[in-house]
Amino acid sequence: MRFFRTSSNKLIIVYGLIFAIAIVALRWLEVRFIIMQHNLQAYFFLISALFLFSGVWLASRLIKPKIIETPIKVNITSDFKLNTVALERLGLSNRELEVLQLMARGKSNQEIADQLFISLNTVKTHGSRLFEKMQVKRRTQAVDTAKKLSIIS
Repeated sequence: MRFFRTSSNKLIIVYGLIFAIAIVALRWLEVRFIIMQHNLQAYFFLISALFLFSGVWLASRLIKPKIIETPIKVNITSDFKLNTVALERLGLSNRELEVLQLMARGKSNQEIADQLFISLNTVKTHGSRLFEKMQVKRRTQAVDTAKKLSIIS
């Protein structure tokens, strides 16, 4: 407390406090002036930021894929035996059986034609005869029926 004994030191502290209060007041007024001056721009900024973040949040919710995994029981046997009785009963030729096996692998008509070295029309003819003999209308039905009858693996 020895510092406050002289009047010049007291005067320095008082002036320092007044100066600090004046600086704080001026800064406060400056900030208020800037806010008043740029009031509309500040509101536009806040509104645009709000819409930006809500748009990003909404897009992340809508675009997020909903993947549902369900186990499918598949009987896989390595010792497949061709059911020749069912094959003879249906009356499928060897070429039709080859086409059916390639259909089961997911090949397109063009891919089947390329692999078997036959024309596309021949593949379509084999396919339509297959469907008639197996009494189905679609490839998936033909493959499913053939698997159930143990004609293909």
